[in-house]
Amino acid sequence: MTFNPYPFEKLRALLESCDTNDNKTESCKLHSSSGLNLSIGEPAFPSPTKVVQALCDNASLIRYYPTLDSKLPEAQREFFYKRFNIALKEDELIPTFGSREVLFNFTHFIFTSDICKKQNTPTLAFPNPFYQIYEGAQIANHADAIYMPLSEQNDFKPKLLESDLRKVSMVILNSPNNPTGQILNREELMEWAKLALEYDFILVNDECYSEIYKDNAPPSLLEACKAIGNTSFKNSFVINSISKRLSAPGLRSGFIAGDSNILKGYKVFRTYVGISMPLTLQKASIIAWQEDEYAQSIRKKFAKNLEIAQEIFPNTRVYPYTFYLWLCVANTKYKIPKDFTSDMLFTQELYKRSGHKVLPGSFLGREKSGMGYVRIALTHEEEVMRKALLDIKECYEDFTKRD
Repeated sequence: MTFNPYPFEKLRALLESCDTNDNKTESCKLHSSSGLNLSIGEPAFPSPTKVVQALCDNASLIRYYPTLDSKLPEAQREFFYKRFNIALKEDELIPTFGSREVLFNFTHFIFTSDICKKQNTPTLAFPNPFYQIYEGAQIANHADAIYMPLSEQNDFKPKLLESDLRKVSMVILNSPNNPTGQILNREELMEWAKLALEYDFILVNDECYSEIYKDNAPPSLLEACKAIGNTSFKNSFVINSISKRLSAPGLRSGFIAGDSNILKGYKVFRTYVGISMPLTLQKASIIAWQEDEYAQSIRKKFAKNLEIAQEIFPNTRVYPYTFYLWLCVANTKYKIPKDFTSDMLFTQELYKRSGHKVLPGSFLGREKSGMGYVRIALTHEEEVMRKALLDIKECYEDFTKRD
């Protein structure tokens, strides 16, 4: 099997070529090391003091092999109840080592078991552009891929043809979406939940951005399941993580929740994968999932940054979910070099001028999806973010200005 280079590896190579450009200006040399890294969705805010203290207080627990502390899934189920008004049963949620590992190995479990087998070669459908783990899971399992394009024409919402629904084994949704910021509303999620039952495929919603929103909280797939009468969540799952909610990506604390009949086998499968969370991290995670006040303060910071982005880019639709600005830079006066795209060129130009790093949209998609866009992470304090966005606007206006 051959995996595609990760987007950040491609970005590193793209900007290294910029650094070695003989025509680079003195201004570029001055600024290239002083900008912000807005290419990665890593919150720049401190983690809660009480969580950090819990790590210190429980550091000595590293001398033990990890076993599951029952208080961790209890805290996660409590979070889910407070947030979505759904009281999950014990066998309907499994703690995970963040969201990345479960997105990868849950797919492997589904495709190598007798669950939902429609054909010899499994088929995975996911949005395009996408979080790269979706494609990694597809490649690792020698599965066929169905890309669900996200574009302005379809309001950045994924869809499948009936012919695809008949053959797909598993669908991964991502609402709220990375990179576009769009969501599927409750009625749209209900339709997906119905399709999963009608066509008998596994449906997963990656909800790791569910706690980042400006005014109205986005719905969960499991809420949609309840609304259509699927109270056992048959064929449906959600995956979430504390990384964005609490500015604690290094804690690697997440969960998968849904159909208990399938989770029963997946729980056994996980004992062989070797990804148990260290007790030290579990103790800190218990406190983290119970922390609401600090999470709200972080949410408000992201909401303010979304407002600032909309103010500075009034002609770009900034969705009030997640913390990304999905900026179109396709309309450029610049001549695009061979084997380049406008988003790659804009990324270089911005880096030369300001040192700020953004991620070309073409690095996140296939079949030209994402081309002509850049993803900008709005993850810093308000004053810092405003200055950076003004720098980006200056470059953007020159880049897209027609003589």
